[in-house]
Amino acid sequence: MATNNAERARLVMVTASGAEQAAALARTLVAERLAACVNIVGPIRSVYRWKDTIQDEQEHLMLIKTRASLLARLKRRVGELHSYEVPEVIALTLTDASEPYLKWMFEATAPKARARR
Repeated sequence: MATNNAERARLVMVTASGAEQAAALARTLVAERLAACVNIVGPIRSVYRWKDTIQDEQEHLMLIKTRASLLARLKRRVGELHSYEVPEVIALTLTDASEPYLKWMFEATAPKARARR
């Protein structure tokens, strides 16, 4: 059975041309609080059609954990930073996750509290 918190979370998959690009994107997304965590998996092998030619390339896959409410901003930011003309950004809705993990994820992506004067 799904929990309301899990339904408000997203797992976003983005591929990158290499480990350095993936790490740079991950650091920016976490620093800007658009993602709580980014796992970088790779290298992976991707076979795809691009401009009517079959490509067979090595890439790295990012598994990005975020809130549903941040998805549009995250997609826009990936588009701004990514080297690909058409970056892969695929978001999956969660049906279940541990409540302690979700609590941490939502805290990690919450706007930073402003200091009181």
